Amino acid sequence: MKRSPPDPKAQAKRSALNALRRAKRVADRAGVKLSDWEGEFLGSVEGRLKTYGRAFGDPEKGAPGQALSVLQTVKLKEISAKAKGEKKVMRPARGGFRQRRRTSQAEV
Repeated sequence: MKRSPPDPKAQAKRSALNALRRAKRVADRAGVKLSDWEGEFLGSVEGRLKTYGRAFGDPEKGAPGQALSVLQTVKLKEISAKAKGEKKVMRPARGGFRQRRRTSQAEV
């Protein structure tokens, strides 16, 4: 029997659902209290995944064939880290725009 290759969209959906369930399960087992917003986020994303196969409508917010948008993926990682008791990773502050020092032709 020949097996057909797995559907990438179905795999992405399954993977996202498993990640959501894993985050909930880890938080429950560790006794970490998720905020109301985080609980609602996990529930609504799971519902949209089951109904539509992906949790976002605008194709510019995520890669084609992915079930979660970029920001949803980031938020899910943050919730998972909170459930595991990991510290937040601080992002380096951006430097901003500075004027470059002008060099005169005499210095060159």
